[in-house]
Amino acid sequence: MVGEDNQKGEGFVQRIEELQRLKQRMEKIKTKIAVMSGKGGVGKSLVTVNMAAVLAMRNKKVGVLDADLHGPTVPKMLGLKGEVLDIDESGIKAPSSTLGIKTISMDFLLPAQETPVIWRGPLKMAAIRQFMADVDWGDLDYLLIDLPPGTGDEPLSVLQLLPEIDGVIIVTIPSQVSADVVEKSVTFANQMKAPIIGIIENMSGFTCPHCGKQVNLFGEGAGKKVSEEMDILFLGTIPLDPRIAIDSDEGKPFVAEHPDADATTSFNKIVDLIEDYTDRKISA
Repeated sequence: MVGEDNQKGEGFVQRIEELQRLKQRMEKIKTKIAVMSGKGGVGKSLVTVNMAAVLAMRNKKVGVLDADLHGPTVPKMLGLKGEVLDIDESGIKAPSSTLGIKTISMDFLLPAQETPVIWRGPLKMAAIRQFMADVDWGDLDYLLIDLPPGTGDEPLSVLQLLPEIDGVIIVTIPSQVSADVVEKSVTFANQMKAPIIGIIENMSGFTCPHCGKQVNLFGEGAGKKVSEEMDILFLGTIPLDPRIAIDSDEGKPFVAEHPDADATTSFNKIVDLIEDYTDRKISA
């Protein structure tokens, strides 16, 4: 019994020390934003990576925390697949992309591509807590946290560990099915008292390269409609562009490869609104 009590006491002390490290790490980051979606398949990680790239190209110090423990894709999209984590006295060294985006992901810890992460809630929360507390993020202007779809363990862990989070961005596509579950994400963020920056509608229309006609493959306007109904800022639409998938597979952020593309213009306008939100929040 005495041994068990000692173990519990040591565990409690370690937990307190970890939370103190987490607080110290996060205090060096000016703006922390969670990117979430109500359902999968809406391109949330792609949106996160390209927003991070736009910020980095504006000379901002940026980090991305890939909190999708079961399906981590951020390293692949940033050209960091296969990187090995280094550790020194200052903590875990987050690999940096060619644009200088610091990144941490479960993908760096898996022995093989096909290795699944078969964890329940407590282990997942411990991993996310360690990503925040033990990674040497340094001084950042922005930390974007790429959450898995839905409102389960990972989003809950992030918002509980970061009650002072600066905002949440919700990604959807133009279909009504996707927009319907956005309402769940909005309600979740409100219940967690996390400010919602706005909604992004991804995959919004495709312009045929042959005839120039726009085709709405996934419907039209559902993201904007739900933002109006729930009185949330609509950050903008991102059109479909086949080159986005190609660049993501090659580990190259689309916005860096195609500065004149319509989708890049959309990403820049969205980041303009995010920076405006950040400036107003800091000056308030």
